[in-house]
Amino acid sequence: MRNYLDFYIDGTWKAPAQPRSLEVINPATEEVAGTISMGSAPDVDRAVAAARRAFESFGRTSRAERLELLDCVLAELVARKDDLAAAITEEMGAPARLAAAAHVPFGIGHFQIARQVLAGLQPDRAIGSTLITAEPIGVVGMITPWNWPLNQIACKVAPALAVGCTMVLKPSEVAPFSAQIFAEAIHAAGVPAGVFNMVNGDGPSVGAAISSHPGVDMVSFTGSTRAGVQVACDAAPTVKRVHQELGGKSANIILPDADLADAVARGVEAMMINSGQSCNAPSRMLVPISRMDEAKSVAAATIARQVVGSPTEAVALGPVVSQVQWDRIQALITQGIAEGATLVAGGTGRPEGLDRGYYVRPTVFADVTNEMTIAREEIFGPVVVLIGYRNVEEAVKIANDSVYGLAAYVQSADLEQARAIASCLRAGQVLINYAALDLNAPFGGYKQSGNGREWGEHAFHEFMEVKAVLGFAPA
Repeated sequence: MRNYLDFYIDGTWKAPAQPRSLEVINPATEEVAGTISMGSAPDVDRAVAAARRAFESFGRTSRAERLELLDCVLAELVARKDDLAAAITEEMGAPARLAAAAHVPFGIGHFQIARQVLAGLQPDRAIGSTLITAEPIGVVGMITPWNWPLNQIACKVAPALAVGCTMVLKPSEVAPFSAQIFAEAIHAAGVPAGVFNMVNGDGPSVGAAISSHPGVDMVSFTGSTRAGVQVACDAAPTVKRVHQELGGKSANIILPDADLADAVARGVEAMMINSGQSCNAPSRMLVPISRMDEAKSVAAATIARQVVGSPTEAVALGPVVSQVQWDRIQALITQGIAEGATLVAGGTGRPEGLDRGYYVRPTVFADVTNEMTIAREEIFGPVVVLIGYRNVEEAVKIANDSVYGLAAYVQSADLEQARAIASCLRAGQVLINYAALDLNAPFGGYKQSGNGREWGEHAFHEFMEVKAVLGFAPA
């Protein structure tokens, strides 16, 4: 049983201003796995004040000092990698193999890349007699989700630390264990007091207090589009920078020349990773309408190979994160059936033999139109929909017909054709032929998938302000 009742503020662990606790549920067992304290506005005030004080000195540290600090953090994260993986499995149900092979390495990877970028960063340039320079923006409020908990924390904290910002983090109250271990690693690494602060809590109490706080210069939020809108509204009166990575409903276009069997199978498998709880998951599969029956057959066979079960065992899918999430997925599957989509595999209820835990049956719908609810709304579960298209132009039109624009996928035997299609897609990231994720590549979306970019060098620019010094050099 994990009991994390203090917040990390100004380099020490502090009790909450107003005692209030929350039980954290293990989604695989539906049993209590631990308890955290829930913060309030006074806790945020203390954390922001500590961050403001720390920024006066940390914002002026040298590149060499911050490189050394990143090395220390990296060493501590590597030392705690097994603890982090176990916490992620327990708090949000990621299969142990996925937690160890993806969740934790991605988090560590963001710090490795931040170090590489910082080593080569050139923040100053001259235009005539004017100096253009980039400086840390100041105090950053960070609000992170439960689906890739360590990754989402690291991809914000690493570049913010690298450029000299100080910060206040609110991790997800649903999956707070890995955040606690992360904070312990930050402390052990010797990050100066007040540079990193963490307050647990929910959105209405702690999230809103961070977003609206006049002492916060920027808020970086990852989560649903609905919550992102609220964060922006809360931040507007203080005119702070708002960076958002929000929802997605990513199209996966399988072009006529692609190996359909391979492309459909790999697309279904990609959708099942992390039990479908990834904002960039390829949830809308677009196939030539003349080959829909073949695609159905391949998809059904692929689903039959997906093993669902306890995340501590060798399975492909663990549970989804919570009862709330399970209920929402069930409602959307039910709606897909009611709206006339063909249920190819899966459906409502738990998989056979699993009567406890938030397990979802891996599900495929076919003969879906892009107007159906299951094609419009982000389900955030192991559900993929197959949509038919008559020609490539129609496929691109369907792919772009979404309020979201986080990611898109193109499968083709002709690389030039795939590149041409990629250029037409309104998405922040396009993956050709199931390319591997690149942590150096900017990550973020068009439209209601957010604004700004994370990962790699582009993330650095989000946490910096530009200053022009005229007359810096003789005319």
